[in-house]
Amino acid sequence: MSNPESPIPNPGFLELSLTLRQVQQESVELALQDAGALSVTLQDADADTPDEQAIFEPGVGETPLWGEIELSALFDAGADRAGLVAVLTELVPDLAPEQVRFREVVDQDWTRAWMDQYRPMRFGRRLWIYPWNIEPPAGDAEAVVVRLDPGLAFGTGTHPTTALCLEWLDGADLAGRTLVDYGCGSGILAIAALKLGAARVVGVDNDPQALTASTDNAARNGVAERLALHLPDDFRPEPADALVANILAGPLGELAPRFAACLKPGAPFALSGLLAGQEGELLERYDAAFHDLAVARREDWLRIDGRRRPAAHC
Repeated sequence: MSNPESPIPNPGFLELSLTLRQVQQESVELALQDAGALSVTLQDADADTPDEQAIFEPGVGETPLWGEIELSALFDAGADRAGLVAVLTELVPDLAPEQVRFREVVDQDWTRAWMDQYRPMRFGRRLWIYPWNIEPPAGDAEAVVVRLDPGLAFGTGTHPTTALCLEWLDGADLAGRTLVDYGCGSGILAIAALKLGAARVVGVDNDPQALTASTDNAARNGVAERLALHLPDDFRPEPADALVANILAGPLGELAPRFAACLKPGAPFALSGLLAGQEGELLERYDAAFHDLAVARREDWLRIDGRRRPAAHC
């Protein structure tokens, strides 16, 4: 992402990259995360040109439909290179150590690359997401603007699942209410809810880096005092007025009882992170404690929304 000719006097990160087969992706990705990877990004290694290389930052368990994958993982600058190579060659027996490539990356390079690619986007009627370094135009009194620097956490608004949730938030009645954002990532959904009038948001994520990104972005948007952040083990559900969760289909199914405990009777919720074809089991799972269930689609991704039943158990 960075200019290879740029001087790197104080590298902020270490990037590891290699090419592997699709069947190896999940085990390698999990091993790198266990070894301290801050992020993992996948590209189609078979694309003919850089413009054809679709970039995919996966959730755990998500697998792209590519024959060969170009995997890049970001680590702290002081990561043990030899140790990482040893982990990979043990997992992939036909991988030669010289096939694992390393490069030092300056923190600012990642920020600049994102800023170069990202442009302001509108979701729903009035919600806008802006890079923090672009000033919104004056004159639109109804515009609700979130200023974002995603850091190393997922969630910029460009992914269909995030867009589906932002559109739902724009249409929800959040004024003076409390919302739970489960899987808060960069904090984009939590901050949008607060900007749209929510009195308080509780964000939950299993990645400490996500909580850091959410904290920074909330401060940038002047809403930090109304955002509480927790790791899942530290989160104690208290009935809230609304909930949004942008994670994966498997965890969404497992978390149905917890989400029911998070919501007051009649409270609205929205779930995303699932692909078309995965909704049937989730709709059946959530019908026990939720009603008015509906499905919205954006590209191949879905959102399920509905309301907490007055009295029910998952």
